[in-house]
Amino acid sequence: MRNTRQALQRGESVRERRLLLARAHERFVADDSLIADEASRHTFATQSELRPVVLDSWLRARRRAVDPNRTPGQGMLSIEELEELQRLHPIARVLPVINRLLLDEATQAGFVVAVGDAAGRILWIDGDRSLRSDAEDMGFAVGTDWSEDAVGTSAPGAALLLDESIQVLGAEHYNRAVHQWSCTAVPVHEPETGAVIGVIDVTGDDGAATPHILPLIEATRAAVEAELKLNAMRAALEREHARDAPRQITGSAPQRVSRQAAPRLMLLGRDPALLEHGGRFVTVARRHAEILVALAQAPHGLNAVALAEQVYGEGNAEHSLRPEVVRLRKWLAQQSIGIELLSRPYRLSSQLRLDALETLEALERGAHRLALAAYEGPVLPSSEAPAVEQLRLEVDATLRESMLQAAAVELLFEYAQNWAVDDAQVWEALLHELPPLSPKRTRVVARLEAIAADH
Repeated sequence: MRNTRQALQRGESVRERRLLLARAHERFVADDSLIADEASRHTFATQSELRPVVLDSWLRARRRAVDPNRTPGQGMLSIEELEELQRLHPIARVLPVINRLLLDEATQAGFVVAVGDAAGRILWIDGDRSLRSDAEDMGFAVGTDWSEDAVGTSAPGAALLLDESIQVLGAEHYNRAVHQWSCTAVPVHEPETGAVIGVIDVTGDDGAATPHILPLIEATRAAVEAELKLNAMRAALEREHARDAPRQITGSAPQRVSRQAAPRLMLLGRDPALLEHGGRFVTVARRHAEILVALAQAPHGLNAVALAEQVYGEGNAEHSLRPEVVRLRKWLAQQSIGIELLSRPYRLSSQLRLDALETLEALERGAHRLALAAYEGPVLPSSEAPAVEQLRLEVDATLRESMLQAAAVELLFEYAQNWAVDDAQVWEALLHELPPLSPKRTRVVARLEAIAADH
């Protein structure tokens, strides 16, 4: 009898909390003074008992002109883009861990389990079948963007932005369409570097944001990260065995050939660069990354003079290049990634992918959404190597031109907010493309006025 009474009291408490949150949300979206006046915000937060993490997220949504009435999930990835992301994402190899530890229990409880990438795009959803259908109607579907930039406050978006576990109840969501839902999400990290690579989320009714759910999801995250680390260790052992194995004798049975993707140098918005291979990520020294950038774009190689110019600029820098080449050659061997730095001319023994070149290729084939999602900033921002500066300029100029000429209006808005804050031409193009009644027009006009005032 006591347990029944306590359950009823908890249910009544949640309903009261939901009602208080709904009222707070309505006041917040209607009151412009809360954006500019700190005293008003403090009074509002105290009266509404709103958690600071939620209020901060609401404020970010208002400043970014996120529409609380717009149905989430618009502008989905194409099937081709989704399949490519699913194929490449490191979590794809450890999905069985999530299924084993989390999915069965979530399905029995009437929840759905979602896994997204570091940009907030939902790559996989499973769980209660009827709830999945309801979630899709609400805009929570595979291929949709649930970052804070896209939908405002949600557990997946906030977990990625803040790099911490979070629970969101009902009207704490910024978007009204999500007020009947609750969720818990945790970020997933690459074990070696600690970089955020994705998010695990449980979504459903109020039970999806109860205290006992969070430890379960965090335990699942810990198992996923442990499996990622184990996979990286296995890949390193396989490379070691392959390197030490005797060469195949003519006429003997063919050895199994690895179909592992070529190593990938990640440069966009990164300084230092990261090298991705075999499910692991290693940091690359600045000068080494610059040499790799130059050689990756010269399949036939470069002589010492040309490579020195690409790395150091004009002038006789061969004396500086040679010891760096020796160090890089030794580092590549230590990492066992299957690439050697050959001489006469200097060249790489096998393919090295560059994320910057992949972004250019995506733009060339019209995959603007994929390219913008992959763009995390300029190529090695502080590098002054000519090879890097040229690639940086090409990527930034191509992305800007593509956004202006061919991108959908929501992509142009995302690009303007994140990468063209002071570019008047971009904001003017956006103002021209937005529908007359779009709530974003106020934000765009304000930004144009600010740019004009600064100049």
